Formats: sequence, structure tokens, C-alpha cells
Amino acid sequence: MYAETTHDIEVKVMPFFVPEQSLPEAGRFLYGYHVTITNHGQAEAKLISRHWIITDGHSRVEEVKGEGVVGLQPLLRPGESFEYTSACPLPTPTGNMRGSYLMVDQNGRRLTVRIPLFFLRHPDTFH
Repeated sequence: MYAETTHDIEVKVMPFFVPEQSLPEAGRFLYGYHVTITNHGQAEAKLISRHWIITDGHSRVEEVKGEGVVGLQPLLRPGESFEYTSACPLPTPTGNMRGSYLMVDQNGRRLTVRIPLFFLRHPDTFH
């Protein structure tokens, strides 16, 4: 589990390998990741957009930006959490992801909330 807190918003990420949708012999490795976003602050905060920086095992970097997460722009009241699961294909058995969410609090203040750096590793790379 990877975790980071910015502006009283905690982001936890649990990555996992998805063997049934991967073809290692063809250079296709699918990784899922489960994210929990928790508002530990005193103000509501709405997730507006995401920015991912994805690096594969050959140090190739891809940036992905878009509105919301999994088609949603969740509003988190103080003490509330939002969870979702998504996936990322890589051409290599290892890689990493990091990024940020743009959130806006109830006072209109824009918050850049960091997503912690986390690692994507095929189980065979642990030997």
C-alpha cells in the first residue's frame, strides 16, 4: 500500500498484477490499482480532474490527463472516502505511476492533491 496526504486529502493506492488479461510473451502486462481518497479536512472537496505520469521499464513516460476518475467527479465531505479501481497496460514487466488530482473545496480553492509514486511489478520480478 502506498499513501500520501496533501491539503488534508489522503490518497492510498494498492497496485496488483492482472494475469488473466496479460500476455507476457507478447509484451503485454496489465496492472490494476485500487485507490482510496479520504477527506481528513474540514471542508468539502470535489475531484475535478486527474493527471497520471506512467513510466514503463524502459523509462518511457506517458502522461494521461482527463476529467474525474472512472467517469465520476466525486464530492467528498469531511471524513468521507471514495474508492475506485482502474488499470494500466504496460509493455514491460515493471513500471511505476504517480500523479495528482485537481480538487476544488467548498470555498472555490483549487487543491492539487498528490498521488503517491507506486510500483507495478510482474510477480516473476520478485525472485
